Amino acid sequence: MSSPEFLWSNTYNEWSPEHMESPELIAGSCICCDGNRLSKSPAVLMPFVALRVFGHEPLEITADWGLRDLRQGMAYTLCNSLQCQGCGALFLDYRFTDKQMTALYQGYRDESYTRQRNHFEPGYAAVAEHYRGREAYISDVEAWLAPHLPALPAVLDWGGGSGINTPFLLQHSLLHVHDISAVELVKGAERVGPEQVVKGRYDLVVCSQVLEHVSFPLALIEEIHAALGPQTLLYLEVPHEALMREHRGSLDLARLKRHWHEHVNFFSEQSLHCLLDRAGLVLVDSYFLPVNLGWRQGEVMGVLARRA
Repeated sequence: MSSPEFLWSNTYNEWSPEHMESPELIAGSCICCDGNRLSKSPAVLMPFVALRVFGHEPLEITADWGLRDLRQGMAYTLCNSLQCQGCGALFLDYRFTDKQMTALYQGYRDESYTRQRNHFEPGYAAVAEHYRGREAYISDVEAWLAPHLPALPAVLDWGGGSGINTPFLLQHSLLHVHDISAVELVKGAERVGPEQVVKGRYDLVVCSQVLEHVSFPLALIEEIHAALGPQTLLYLEVPHEALMREHRGSLDLARLKRHWHEHVNFFSEQSLHCLLDRAGLVLVDSYFLPVNLGWRQGEVMGVLARRA
């Protein structure tokens, strides 16, 4: 998967004025379609995220506190699960600031990050080892994208980390990675900043396994507009989360989502299409791809779009 250490600094700079004036840090409307019919249910923010974002640690309320009106037991950071009754998007009510996002992903999967997370989630260190190589399913992504592209496409991976999971890593005319992390790039990839992202230069722009992490996914897609020429294709990929797969089409999922971790947005197919429409993009194709890596199974949802 791509690293979520992508460009979220200046998140609001490409927003329309109404967004720039007052970004919602507690969501009051849908992050995808902007609808205001939201179902709500209490949930908890997982301790690792709560510590990194808010500095909160779990604590136990005991009898020696002498509190009359609070029950004894463990206390965790509270939040709400929200689901849009229009497009079906399911998301955390907290919308983290740039500073909080930086704190959450500082040193993503390095030794310190892994040790701290493993403290709260025993066994995480072993799982993290699986993310160091190229994901096997990327070849299926390439096969799906290839008919839409020239034989040697010019590719930009927006938020691609080292480029290890960038499509067409071994078959391209140009491979750029736009990412704020300092991780070393794989052979053949070139790092570019926003000033080097030139509209019309690319056949394909990829933003894979990123939108589920960000507080304002529409703002990120609008930033990507800088790289999209009239013929450029944009490939967006997100996990098709188990809860969404198991209850396809349900608008009663807020009560079932009891905890939130680093994936703060769960997308339905309709909600992803709404994002494209609001960003001024036209859907070209979409698909669901089962992912079986041996140590885990799942499904990804991909959409291919272009400028309207």
